[in-house]
Amino acid sequence: MATVYLKEQGAVLRKRGQRLVVTKEDQELMEVPLIHVDQVAVLGNVQVTTPAVATLLQNQVDVVFFSRYGKFRGRLTHTGSKFARLRQAQLQKAADSEVALSIARAVVGGKLANQRTILRRRAGELPPSPQQARIAQAIQGIGRMLERTEGASSPEELRGYEGQAGACYFDAFRVLVPEEMHFQGRAYYPPPDPVNALLSFGYSLLLKDVTGAVQLVGLDAYLGFFHAVEYGRPSLALDVMEEFRPLIVDTLVLQLLGSRVITSADFVWTRDPKRPVHLSEGAVTLFLERYEERINTQVYHPGVQQQTSYRRCFELQVRQVARIMLDKATAYRPLIAR
Repeated sequence: MATVYLKEQGAVLRKRGQRLVVTKEDQELMEVPLIHVDQVAVLGNVQVTTPAVATLLQNQVDVVFFSRYGKFRGRLTHTGSKFARLRQAQLQKAADSEVALSIARAVVGGKLANQRTILRRRAGELPPSPQQARIAQAIQGIGRMLERTEGASSPEELRGYEGQAGACYFDAFRVLVPEEMHFQGRAYYPPPDPVNALLSFGYSLLLKDVTGAVQLVGLDAYLGFFHAVEYGRPSLALDVMEEFRPLIVDTLVLQLLGSRVITSADFVWTRDPKRPVHLSEGAVTLFLERYEERINTQVYHPGVQQQTSYRRCFELQVRQVARIMLDKATAYRPLIAR
């Protein structure tokens, strides 16, 4: 099963029997059997015909809409959740401060542990140098914050530790990307430089896939335990996503920039303050391909005690949360890289 990305501006997605067909004017761009598709991602000005929408909904194919440059807009869903009892249990557990804090500690701990691992791996590839020393300092800082998460008494306190660890992490991240990228640290709304543009695009893709896993399991994506519950924020999806940010998106960005597969020439600078920089069309295609390769990478998951894809891990982690909601498990265990 695969995700089909539609990004040719002005294209139309149609249904032809049990196949999906993408055309533009009189040219056929793509044809794929419906049985091979589990998600369609629409970027920008791409039309989807009513028969195609009906078929996708009927076959419970996830359809996600983004702006042309990767900002999430929304998604089509077949129905609301049928798992009323699970949602009810989730609401009750979210109101239980001990349960919520336990999950929040695990969420932050998993993210920080994976950030530290990524930096350790990168530091091991460098000769003794000021850059390596800077990364080592960041690793120590993240380690201190990781220790403090265990004794945190509230989500607010955890957010403080996460923020301090993030400052250490992205300070080290700066020395791992080419200087020509002018990366000064993590910033968004809007991303001001190429590295932030890549990170934000990758996180949008990751969020769409984690949210899809939450919906598949039947939980409410907007009712989380670490991220504050606010209007329009998929807090639970963001919770589960945290441990995967370093493993998938950050690692991918470092690989693409470090190997110069993507360079500063692959970005377009605009005079628009709402979107000062974005990827070129060719770089978007490349990034989507590499992102799919990354989430289909096989890794060991202790819950099933075998190798499986990161994509499958999203669902396995969400199912852990569901078991806690139903009192079938007592603790959330993030997927931590070794």
